[in-house]
Amino acid sequence: MRTTALVLSTAVLLTACSTPDPGPVFDTEGAADITCLKHQPTPPGPRYSDDTLRRTDETLPLLRYYTAHGRKPFCDGQPPTGTDQQWARTYVQLGADRANVAGLID
Repeated sequence: MRTTALVLSTAVLLTACSTPDPGPVFDTEGAADITCLKHQPTPPGPRYSDDTLRRTDETLPLLRYYTAHGRKPFCDGQPPTGTDQQWARTYVQLGADRANVAGLID
């Protein structure tokens, strides 16, 4: 019984170690109707760029957010950070209209 438990524990650990970190989930600010953008704290990871990790339930909120709010200014009045620009480029790479985030990329 102990040997079986040890083998299973080892298999779980090896599987967890071999799975790449998919990166953060985009913060949609709770899908609220917002008047300004907040800066994203971390850049997108493979969950948005790797076809094997990409999930519709994670990409659609990103697409909806920038489609609805991508032309709004940041709440702190500052320009987009490099991280914000990465998210905006991800939005475009997913096939969305660049015009919705042009102010974040250009």
